[in-house]
Amino acid sequence: MMAAHLRTARIVLWVAVVVVAAVATGLYALGTRSPALASLGDGDYQLQTAAGEAFNRDSFNGHPSALFFGFTHCPDVCPTTLAEMTAWFETLGEEARDLKAYFVSVDPERDTPEVVGAYVAWTGHVTAVTGSRSEIDKAIKAWGVFAKRIATEDGSYTMDHTASVFLLDRQGNFTGTIAYREDAATAVAKLRKLIAADS
Repeated sequence: MMAAHLRTARIVLWVAVVVVAAVATGLYALGTRSPALASLGDGDYQLQTAAGEAFNRDSFNGHPSALFFGFTHCPDVCPTTLAEMTAWFETLGEEARDLKAYFVSVDPERDTPEVVGAYVAWTGHVTAVTGSRSEIDKAIKAWGVFAKRIATEDGSYTMDHTASVFLLDRQGNFTGTIAYREDAATAVAKLRKLIAADS
């Protein structure tokens, strides 16, 4: 009887050791990833809004933000995402009074301040951002965004690019993303959580 109890105790003890080790490993992994996430977006890029105002890393401080990289000649992803962002603002209403949304062009050769400004003007909520090729490239690198020029048969080109919307808290820290064509209720729930944090 005593041997059976000791055997059971040993099993319970080993299970506890395995669980503690697994939790510790998970916490360590999270800890080693968090600096990279915390620094996402950091950089010395100097862009400008369509209105001519300076736009850089500090522009995200003080309010929750939704950030999207795209281009005005985009056939589907960008207009769809702008429409979705507009719908999110409409759903949130007064809840979104502090929320800022930005559309940063990955195609500055064609997307001048005037062009990109006109492209997002209908939304009523999204601020258009562009800049020189070198500064846009700095921003793309800082945010880990994929953006590649693809030649088309008519001698022009399109851009293949990251389609997610980045979410930032009031300190300008990355908190997550909204995927392309994500369920509207899920997207709005993420934004509500973002807005409520530190409010």
